[in-house]
Amino acid sequence: MKKGELYIISAPSGAGKSSLIHEVLKRSSSSDSSIELSVSATTRLPRPKDIDGQDYFFLTKEKFEELEKKEAFLESANVHGNKYGTLKDYVNSKLEVGINLILDIDVQGFKQIQQKDIPNTSVFIIPPSISELKSRLLKRNADTPEVIEERLKNAIAELGGANNYDHKILNENFDMASDELYNLIMNRGVQNKDAKHISEILEDLLSN
Repeated sequence: MKKGELYIISAPSGAGKSSLIHEVLKRSSSSDSSIELSVSATTRLPRPKDIDGQDYFFLTKEKFEELEKKEAFLESANVHGNKYGTLKDYVNSKLEVGINLILDIDVQGFKQIQQKDIPNTSVFIIPPSISELKSRLLKRNADTPEVIEERLKNAIAELGGANNYDHKILNENFDMASDELYNLIMNRGVQNKDAKHISEILEDLLSN
């Protein structure tokens, strides 16, 4: 059996990463290729509709810290007082049976995996402009203006790490971006034909 591959996907908040991943998973469900989204471990309490092992692996703080000491995580982070991490054994168990696994993590998590020299294909999702990014965050109607401004500052910082990824996908047109991400995973490394255009947009984004 051919071993599965690990795909790391990162993006600033509002770039449409979750929607693109959801579309790729939906398409793959009707194909012969098995693609799954990695399930993270967390110390946060389950919400009413959360399912352990499906939405997250819910751990006590003590258990999480015990696993950290054993270096059981590929990457981990503290977010708003709760810990999140990707379990090595879980990832390896999926890859060993031929499942291609999507790991939805931020730039800091990606850096941790880079330092451990773990084989992966990395993808960074780029928004077409800062104004479009702000518009998408506003449409969510989930944050205060102050939080949105903070997210935009963080977005620019994260965009600075985009060139460390194997591939960059511009999410200007959702259908085109989802086609590109799906084909990249299915065909294992399709080169981006618009690399120059994307580099120009990234340069413009970083100039803000």
